Amino acid sequence: MDQHMVSEETVTAIIEKHADMVKRICMLYLKNPADAEDAFQEVFLKFFLNAGSLSGEAHQKAWLCRAAFNRCKDMVKSYWRKNVVSIEEMEIPAQTPQEGETMQALLRLPPDDRQLIYLHYYEGYSIPEIAGLLHKNQNTVYTQLRRAKLKFKKEAGEIL
Repeated sequence: MDQHMVSEETVTAIIEKHADMVKRICMLYLKNPADAEDAFQEVFLKFFLNAGSLSGEAHQKAWLCRAAFNRCKDMVKSYWRKNVVSIEEMEIPAQTPQEGETMQALLRLPPDDRQLIYLHYYEGYSIPEIAGLLHKNQNTVYTQLRRAKLKFKKEAGEIL
């Protein structure tokens, strides 16, 4: 599929379908609404520019996840963020108090653990799919996810 053959309506529909997922990834990583919005916009600008080379909805969703994680990691590693910008306390919209507490427990985990739990439990990716997305060995992902779940259970305590 040529990049020029993808209509703006098609790209808009894909963006609308996956916007919440990308926003959640950005908020989980960056913990700052302004930075998350910047990352969100950059991911979808990049998606718009590359949409013609992405075939199928599963490939597009995986690409968006990977692009969001990569952009957020780059932002976290930046000199400016490490040395100048303080991390604000954030509130994630939740439908129930328990959901909000669960998200706060998830946010207290290290970024790599948050990423694994999010992909597996919130987006429904299997371990082989996560391994492909993150370019890791399946056994490594399985071990890391098991450890992340233990940390998450400890953080979440009685709310689970």
